Amino acid sequence: MTAVLPLICRMAEGSSIDEVWGHAVTFFGSIGFSRINYGFTRFFHQKSVGDRDDAVFLTTGSDEYVRFFFHNGFYTRTPVYRWALANTGACTWRWVKDAYDAGLLTEDEADAVRLNVAQGVTAGISVSFPESSTRSKGALGLIADPGIGHDQVDAIWKTHQDEILAVAHAMHLKIMTLPQQAAKLSLTERQRQALEWVADGKTTQDVAMLMEVSPAMVEKHLRLAREALQVETTAQAVAKASLLNLIFPPVAKNHRVGKS
Repeated sequence: MTAVLPLICRMAEGSSIDEVWGHAVTFFGSIGFSRINYGFTRFFHQKSVGDRDDAVFLTTGSDEYVRFFFHNGFYTRTPVYRWALANTGACTWRWVKDAYDAGLLTEDEADAVRLNVAQGVTAGISVSFPESSTRSKGALGLIADPGIGHDQVDAIWKTHQDEILAVAHAMHLKIMTLPQQAAKLSLTERQRQALEWVADGKTTQDVAMLMEVSPAMVEKHLRLAREALQVETTAQAVAKASLLNLIFPPVAKNHRVGKS
């Protein structure tokens, strides 16, 4: 377990989602899971992840796989997705094979299993993260490398369960604090500043004075921010930008470790 502590520290100090994801991918790949899917949304509602542009979806798969698995909604048909919605914790995928063999899966789920098998996706591990909000949901899927079956995954899980969960949770908790870099959700520096001043309770006149622009220019920045975030009101823009960590970003600092 102590071997992953430096890795967890590096993830905790990460300044971007890509950096944190890269650390986790390297670790999971070293123990037999180079194919990884991670998803997180703050807009979960009635078994829906909401607008997919508002969700974080990370994968080591190809662009073609992203279109197939995520954008086409294939993930919603898989039994492990149903399990992640109904549970918090972790499990290997042996239960999927047992349920399939026993005819306990729905027709849609059984078809998803067959499609996965055709792509070499058979054994693996799922982690469904605990969330502090009913609107949040995150999950991680570790797909076993080719040639690694259920017995080997069970053995890996038995040996490395604590390390896998520690890295998975550290990754998820850090990603939750970082800005989502999605083209449709990006804000300019001036749009971000205007939203931040509104979040602080400032009026349009106040913001104009603080930003040294006209009230009309403040209104323009706020309008463009609403359009970028795909919301109707400035209050909604502030709330959504806060949820997505797009305002009040942390200032990058040098990290130094030493003795006092």
